[in-house]
Amino acid sequence: MRRIAGIVLAVLLIGGVVAAVVAGRDNEETGAATKTVRMVIGSEKAQFFADPEVVKALAAKGYTVRAETSGSWAMEELDLKGYDLAFPSSQAPADELADKYGVRKPLPRPFYSPLVVVAHRSTAAVLAANGLVTLDRSRGGTLRMDAYLDAARADRTWQQLKGAEKHTELTGTLYVATTDPETSNSGALYLAAASYVANGDRVVSSDADLDRTAPLLRKLVQVQGAQKSSSDATFRDFTSGVGEPLVLAYESQVAALLAEGGDAVSDLVVLYPDTTATSDHTVVPLTDTGRELGELLSTDPRLRQLAVRHGFRPQGASAEFTRATEAHTAYLNQRLTGVRQAPVPTSEVLRRMAVRARG
Repeated sequence: MRRIAGIVLAVLLIGGVVAAVVAGRDNEETGAATKTVRMVIGSEKAQFFADPEVVKALAAKGYTVRAETSGSWAMEELDLKGYDLAFPSSQAPADELADKYGVRKPLPRPFYSPLVVVAHRSTAAVLAANGLVTLDRSRGGTLRMDAYLDAARADRTWQQLKGAEKHTELTGTLYVATTDPETSNSGALYLAAASYVANGDRVVSSDADLDRTAPLLRKLVQVQGAQKSSSDATFRDFTSGVGEPLVLAYESQVAALLAEGGDAVSDLVVLYPDTTATSDHTVVPLTDTGRELGELLSTDPRLRQLAVRHGFRPQGASAEFTRATEAHTAYLNQRLTGVRQAPVPTSEVLRRMAVRARG
């Protein structure tokens, strides 16, 4: 993860910043005190903080937000002096940052999201016909990780799958497209889940475990070639029709897309790996103001409601997500039935795993 120096890690969310500044000025005109909170966030939360309703809800509590995006693991390489908080996409990089900056724990964890794989209907049908997927909803199902990893070990191609010859886009080696695991949380969690299955349903924790799983993980990653550092970028490629046949995403991205509707969902199928890792979006407060905002995101009813609108599952209240996504049960596995959570290796092991997978 230390190879990323020199890469542009943060992109200013101009729309979100402008909206936040306007909301802050409105507060000033009405005499309310406003605190400006500077934060660096995972890209999958960019639309949430740029949402005018979120800006308005934060302004009502006396906050304006200036948000920049970065890969969750890449945040460690940033100079966060002058920031109020970092908001990576899972607990492991958050713990690393907390240790680095001497932040008091526990850390606020406002919401979470499991990893899913998105596919087009024809792709999902081919996978189901070949025993790699079980389609138990009209627009969704389960990716069988054992079968998928066996296919990866064997360098199986789409052309070897029954029925794939009818679809010209299904060519080359079968793989799930992910982000770079050295810089991005979703790519790293993908390796965590795959390594758990490959290691006989045991979390990778030793040099022997790393040696045992490294060849397969290297295949999963290196077949992809150049990887993007942002889950938002890979998901947008897929929904615009230029992405790979199978793309790793956060459930929150899918749920938010379903709420918007439109043509992008007309051919969408959502696959939940039967063994996956959940992304616990964790706030690392660097100032008292940052901690205040982190707690507000966790407790304020309006902000929790808006988080659900953007597809996130609030901590400790599954009913909120269930009610909000009731119209999309053909796609979403609301109760995560048949999905088990793989333990995530320690930050150090996960870092070494990613480096070896990238080769």
